Order: sequence, then C-alpha cells, then structure tokens
Amino acid sequence: MRIYLLFLLIGILSSVTTTECNAQSESTTGPKKGSLVIAGGGKLEESIIKRFIELAGGTDAPIVIIPTALGAKSYDENYGGTKAFRDAGATNITVLHTDDRTEANSEDFVQPLREAKAVWFGGGRQWRLVDSYKDTKAEELFWQVLEKGGVIGGSSAGATIQGSYLARGDTKNNQIMMGDHEEGFNFIKNIAIDQHVLARNRQFDMFDILKNRPGLLGVSIDEGTAMVVQKNQFEVLGDSYVIVYDGSFWSREGSDLKTLPPNDKLFYFLREGDQYDLKKRKVISK
Repeated sequence: MRIYLLFLLIGILSSVTTTECNAQSESTTGPKKGSLVIAGGGKLEESIIKRFIELAGGTDAPIVIIPTALGAKSYDENYGGTKAFRDAGATNITVLHTDDRTEANSEDFVQPLREAKAVWFGGGRQWRLVDSYKDTKAEELFWQVLEKGGVIGGSSAGATIQGSYLARGDTKNNQIMMGDHEEGFNFIKNIAIDQHVLARNRQFDMFDILKNRPGLLGVSIDEGTAMVVQKNQFEVLGDSYVIVYDGSFWSREGSDLKTLPPNDKLFYFLREGDQYDLKKRKVISK
C-alpha cells in the first residue's frame, strides 16, 4: 500500500512539474537585454525613428540597415530606406544585404554588425530574411547587438521577423498566414506578429494562426505605429493602434455591459502610451 501511495505521489508531482514546464515553455517573453522597435509598416512616424535612434545611443551610433526583404539583387548606400533615418539625424549608417547564406556566414560580411549599436530590417517579404540569415553568423550577431544593450527594429516584414512564429511566411503570396516558412528570429518568444493591420483590414487574419497555435500571443500592428519592447513589456508609439489577441478583453470603460464573442474570437486595441506585460499577458494599469 505504501509503495502504491509513493508511486501515486511521484506521478502527481511529475504531472505538476510537466504542467509547470509546459506553462513556462508557453510564456511570451522579450529579450533579456536591449530593446526592440516593431513597426507596422507604411510611412514611419518621426517619433518612431527618433526613439530607435535614441535607443541606439544617439545620432552618431553605428546603425546597420538590412533591406533584404524587399527582394532586389543589390543595394548601395543611397538605398531609399535610409532617408528617414538620415532626415532624423543619423550619421553613421551601413546598408548590409546578401541573398547568399555562405556570405552571411563570412567574417567580412558580418564585420559591420560587430560594431553596430542598432539593426533595422526593412519591409518586403519576411521569408527572404529567413532564407538569407536564419541560423547564420549574421543572426548570431543580431543577438549580440541586443546582448550589448543595443536595439533591433523593423517595419512590416521587419516587424514580423522579430517574432517566434512567422506570420505570412509563405513564398507564394502574403495572404497565407501559415505558410512554408514558419519560424522568425525569435527576439520575442511565443508570439506571432502581423502588420498593416487596420490599413488593410487584416484584423481577423490572426485567428488563422491562433486556431492552430492557441498557445501563441497574437499581436497585430497598424501602419504608422510601433511597439517598443524592453524585457517583457512593450509600449505603444505612433498615431494608430496595436491589436492584442490574448484570449481576453480590455477596455478603458470596462466590459461588464458589453456583449462579447467567445474568448477565441476576442481582441482589443491599444493606443499610444498604453503598456502591456508580455509574460503576464495583461495591460499594465497606470
């Protein structure tokens, strides 16, 4: 009898431990060091660019801009995606691009990343960033930028790539939410990030992912708007909204008198200045 009870207790403890491990493995967490600026596409607000430059260390900080998602064969230092940063005062910009993974693993190619205080991924198709840089020396150096307290940012495809699950990662078109590329750079763990959300009426698209990956946190960002992430929290910056899909509902006026859909169909909006705890999946009250 005692042996039976002992094995029963071990089984219960094992079950609890497994449950706790599963819960921990499903936690949504940001980078331990450094910052992320995750923008929803369209024309970037000056306030977003300036926050990015500030987090990099100022206008003289070395910034690497990566236009690879756009899909051209080559880019020079006059690439148009640098203009907003130069207009905001940035003076030390390097444009870095390859579609050759061997080159992305070479010391010559990654040298600018060793000095960088900031990296910015431009828009286009996010799967191109995966094909060029995932699991290369270049990706290792992206992480080192964060580990040194720097900042990684990006807009549109450059936003989605920062999550763990790669929304719209299919090579055929940008309407397939779960495609042939499903893994991002994982700067935020256990999250799917979408962009251009209200400008393109994409507010329901995230459910295509969440019904198959219910453990993920879904976040969709509108144009001209960004999430500024530090550790496990983000703040909204810009003129429009960030939509959160965490299975709950939040409103400044409460929800007691509202008729709401089921939890798996819920989402809510956050605006400039609102803050959110990624790990607790909860709006931070002011």
